[in-house]
Amino acid sequence: MPARLELGHIGRPHGVRGEVTVVLTTNRPERTSPGARLFAGDRLVVVASARPHRDHWIVAFDGITDREGAEALRGARIFGDPLESSGPEEMWVHDLIGSEVRDLQGRTHGRVRAIESNPAHDLLVLDDGGLVPCVFVVRQEPGLVIVDPPDGLLDLDR
Repeated sequence: MPARLELGHIGRPHGVRGEVTVVLTTNRPERTSPGARLFAGDRLVVVASARPHRDHWIVAFDGITDREGAEALRGARIFGDPLESSGPEEMWVHDLIGSEVRDLQGRTHGRVRAIESNPAHDLLVLDDGGLVPCVFVVRQEPGLVIVDPPDGLLDLDR
């Protein structure tokens, strides 16, 4: 089983009853379900309640009942154990990092160094600094990502 996955981070306290703002980078809504077990740094936290608010979430964790407790969580990155895939089309960041990127003609374009969040489509960040929108990924296998980008996208000088 892979290591825990980073799911987002905790922002400032919200109110005086222990709620915090949370910015999530996961697309899995069950991560905010009551009873979800997450880790704020190395500390286990269990979601008591959560609701979307503007561009983030307002989350209450079991046992955090006041602003002081919420303030102690400020800035913590949130991690969770990997979940089962919801289908063959789903890609996991931890599976993509380090993978070789090839196009449909078999040309290698480097390795995935990171995934960058982007409003239109997340981007594969290649080891040479190139960017490939995830929408152009046609297949992913262990250690390999096959892409079908438009002509010229991977030929640009970087």
